Amino acid sequence: MGFSDRILGKKSVNGGPHIESVSPVLALAGGEVRIAGSGLRSQQYERPRVQFGDVEGGVVISSDAFLVARVPEGATSGPVVVAADGHVSNAHTVKVAVPIAENLHPVTNPALDAQGNIYATFSGSRGQKVPVAIFKIDTNYALKPFVAEMMNATAIAFDRQGQMYVSSRHDGAVYRVAPNGNMTTYAEGMGVATGIAFDRGQNLYVGDRSGTIFKIGHDQQVFVFATLEPSVSAYHLAFGPQGDLFVTGPTTSSFDGVHRIDPQGTVHTFFRGLGRPQGLAFDSAGNLYVAASLSGRRGIVKITPEGKASLEVAGHGLVGLAFAPGRSVILATTDAVHHLSWNIAGLPLVPE
Repeated sequence: MGFSDRILGKKSVNGGPHIESVSPVLALAGGEVRIAGSGLRSQQYERPRVQFGDVEGGVVISSDAFLVARVPEGATSGPVVVAADGHVSNAHTVKVAVPIAENLHPVTNPALDAQGNIYATFSGSRGQKVPVAIFKIDTNYALKPFVAEMMNATAIAFDRQGQMYVSSRHDGAVYRVAPNGNMTTYAEGMGVATGIAFDRGQNLYVGDRSGTIFKIGHDQQVFVFATLEPSVSAYHLAFGPQGDLFVTGPTTSSFDGVHRIDPQGTVHTFFRGLGRPQGLAFDSAGNLYVAASLSGRRGIVKITPEGKASLEVAGHGLVGLAFAPGRSVILATTDAVHHLSWNIAGLPLVPE
């Protein structure tokens, strides 16, 4: 095979574009999907067109055998086709997330209560006092202020009784928040408090991004549970189906890992090879999903219990996710919250 053939890839037999696969098939606007097939580039070497329904996407890279396309603003779930030399390919379906709240500032996973209401933060920069720290998005997707007084609200978790807890990276405290939005201090003195999660025994774990995972017992006594390498932004916490605590914490490396901490506090490396891993969640089958980059591609990465990783959702700016009723997922970016229909059941966030 000559050099030009290696560059162009295998030619389509009939000269028209044909799509064999699209990966991933779930995306946010701005995310990049890889389309594989044949005849995907014009014989006159003109740039092909990629249509997401009625909206044209941007072509990042193109060759005869594959191209990378950026999902355009305004795209909705539906068919994707490639057009070249007056021919249009067969269609493949891509599901596109729908924004449900904008002008926010989440820094980790959104949270859902038992009624399906969504909670997201406007965390702000360190030490910034904002008018509203936590917003509530009801089941009709109406956005309402919920908590006003907290500085740098970071992570949100609910206990088995439906009580909300919120960490603040400003003062190293965790606050208990009443249904009317009033808050009281639950525990304090935990450095730069970021991610939080409950175990099966309803103990609360708090990640101090400077290098400590704290455990708060029922009597509100605070203990050091484990120590890790410091993070440049935050620790993100989630309990797996076997009761182990999984933690991500971006560092300056482009080859970060996911830590698994057993109930005795021993730290293990579960997976390594992610770029800037952030919020994480499990499905009911025990697969882990992380907002991260994999091989330079940003989005939601799925990691099986055996440690096999794949990009499942394409999207930039993702900081976290939470599985929702009706086999869907709520995705948080740095400034918005999105809904995506996804045929996956999430693991309950409050272990039984």
